[in-house]
Amino acid sequence: MDTQVLKVLAHLRRAKDLMDRNYDQPLDVPAMASKALMSPAHFSREFKRVYGETPYSYMLTRRIERAMHLLRSGVTVTDTCMQVGWSSLGSFSSRFTEVVGETPTAYRERAHQDSEQIPACIAKILLRPARF
Repeated sequence: MDTQVLKVLAHLRRAKDLMDRNYDQPLDVPAMASKALMSPAHFSREFKRVYGETPYSYMLTRRIERAMHLLRSGVTVTDTCMQVGWSSLGSFSSRFTEVVGETPTAYRERAHQDSEQIPACIAKILLRPARF
């Protein structure tokens, strides 16, 4: 692989790691692009080309994924909303419902014992919310 391509991938990974660690913080494209040492427009294009989704979409999926985990663990919907970086319960609930297909309350109340039997490495893949 070309040295330049490897550099771009390394810079994108830095930004992706930032999103993975700080999914609960307000992050915008300029902040992520700065971490990747790119302009915001170039960062957005490269991120989508490499990871198949926009930085915003990735961040949203990451937050919903974490919210699903918290709700399965019995955390209240309000506490989950705040812990994953939303400041509005209404916005959180509507986005969660749009992505997962059921309200956060319904998801929390549903039985999740079957998913506890799945090895964590497989559960991470199977339980990841699909946005497309």
